[in-house]
Amino acid sequence: MSRLIVVSNRVSAPRDPAAGSAGGLAMALSAALRKYEGLWFGWSGETVETFTGELQIEDRAGVTVALVDLEPQDVDEYYNGYANKTLWPLFHHRIDLTAYERSFGEGYERTNRRFAEVLAPLIEPDDIIWIHDYHMIPMARDLRRLGITNRIGFFLHTPWPARQLLVTLPHHRRLVESMFDYDLVGFHTEEWLGLFERYVEVEANGTVHADGVIEAFGRRVRAGVFPIGIDVDGFLEARDSPVGSRTYDRMAASAAFRTMIVGVDRLDYSKGLEQRMLGYEQFLEDNSDRRGQVFLLQVTPISRDDVDTYQDIRARLDALAGRVNGAYADMDWQPVRYLNRTFRRDQLAGIYRASRVGLVTPLRDGMNLVAKEWVASQDPRDPGVLILSRFAGAAEQMTSALLVNPFSREELSDAIKRAVDMPLDERLSRWRDLMAVVRKTDVSLWRDAFVKALRKAGQGAGPGDVPSSSQTI
Repeated sequence: MSRLIVVSNRVSAPRDPAAGSAGGLAMALSAALRKYEGLWFGWSGETVETFTGELQIEDRAGVTVALVDLEPQDVDEYYNGYANKTLWPLFHHRIDLTAYERSFGEGYERTNRRFAEVLAPLIEPDDIIWIHDYHMIPMARDLRRLGITNRIGFFLHTPWPARQLLVTLPHHRRLVESMFDYDLVGFHTEEWLGLFERYVEVEANGTVHADGVIEAFGRRVRAGVFPIGIDVDGFLEARDSPVGSRTYDRMAASAAFRTMIVGVDRLDYSKGLEQRMLGYEQFLEDNSDRRGQVFLLQVTPISRDDVDTYQDIRARLDALAGRVNGAYADMDWQPVRYLNRTFRRDQLAGIYRASRVGLVTPLRDGMNLVAKEWVASQDPRDPGVLILSRFAGAAEQMTSALLVNPFSREELSDAIKRAVDMPLDERLSRWRDLMAVVRKTDVSLWRDAFVKALRKAGQGAGPGDVPSSSQTI
């Protein structure tokens, strides 16, 4: 059987799967690599003075990983620059934060070319290659130029931007054209796929066929919708583990018979954290009788702290949480508990289970797996209520959540009140619908569906081998 080669900016294969801290995606891809005797390739996270392309190959719990160091200039221009200051804000519709610097684009192209040159000698004739996310969009083009003819797939974990915004990117056409060197391109939602198709039709005079084939730039690629999910059984095990149970007991005792609302997001402007805090503040203002009866636990690990934009949002959130507590706290009640730290997966499962309301309100998100984790963690006999932004990719599937516009503090306030007051029979009905979605889109099913489609989608394959633009897995 042919090997599977996974390529991502950073290799997240866990050294110890039993530790309970690895994410569901990492666990699922690691399982696939063990099954197919594959390889996970990416940046080591380290830098060297001069790039040599020397590989560090190691075994992580039965998964072979191949790591390469980059030069500091590569990290500054490719990772901190083009990936995080150009593509990330642009793909999340924040062109006001998007940095268009020529050196960033040059570093992005150079580093992807270096990745391809290091990876190419490791590729065997029957291998299939699965490249992940916006960091490595042009890598298939660079591999093709090196003579690699294997099946290569790409999956985008972020949203795809609207055409009117994407065209603000210098050399946007070249970036999109490089995607036609893949055999299969996957998106989380019909919306992201539709935006990609619209760009190709308008900007490249391309043709979108009903069978999922898209033609442009003199080439063709298959595209499909593959909504990612979580490792449901693994997450339930984490919830019911000794650590998960102890965390639940601690949080339940800490709540002291108050209703806990929880939000868990890394620090990022796309997550709508300021808008969420303002909506919660509006709830306290609108519902004076609920003061002292509820509290918001906002867990926000710091990310990209060396980027000015992230330093600014951290300072604003610190001030906003302080303002809410200063205005509404009492001697025995603090309305906001704001934590800048990372918790293990089993700890998060216990926290989710102890909450009555899950607040997942990004301004724009590829999928948002916190929404699915929160649902999976709930007590089937007495579940809480999920409040979900309509701009999260998960909203396309999770229609039984309370869908909100996170830009409206009044709408957020009303949704919190409705969730807190919701009777058990309605909570049960909504949770059952949501849990069915979570089960249906388990991460292992997502992984296997994409790999199966990629195996069938080699260049020149007949139509109908992958999900069309009007169907999902």
